[in-house]
Amino acid sequence: MKPADTKILEYMRHNARTNLTTISRKTGIPVSTIFDRLRSQEGEFITKFTALVDFTKLGYSVRANVFLKVDPQNRDAIKSHLLVHGSVNNLYRINNGYDFAAECVFFSIKEMEEFVETLEMQFKVLDKHVFHIIDDIAREKVMALQTH
Repeated sequence: MKPADTKILEYMRHNARTNLTTISRKTGIPVSTIFDRLRSQEGEFITKFTALVDFTKLGYSVRANVFLKVDPQNRDAIKSHLLVHGSVNNLYRINNGYDFAAECVFFSIKEMEEFVETLEMQFKVLDKHVFHIIDDIAREKVMALQTH
């Protein structure tokens, strides 16, 4: 990746709504070059433009990372279930004795407990760990401009 591409990505990672004119003015890269490079990077380096949401302000008072070890015969089924479940924000395939890590959001502890109980009843969950997220300290900061 060229240094100019890195610089453009840093601005986009910091705020994807930054207009190209502002990025051009701050980097010295022509707007047309920025536009062309962003377009060529879509689908390659840039997989999706999205918004970071403060779930607590939307009423989701419980956030948790759920680590699951499941019977190998049930991996595909639980993966399919988690992919469409409305409380699963991010889903990862992991290692070191576990199969999945799911970042989830819930309105209440009761809702989270019901989610975990359902997983245990429907799928052969061999082990689980639930870690409640207390506070965000840093999010999406790699390759993002650090402004203070």
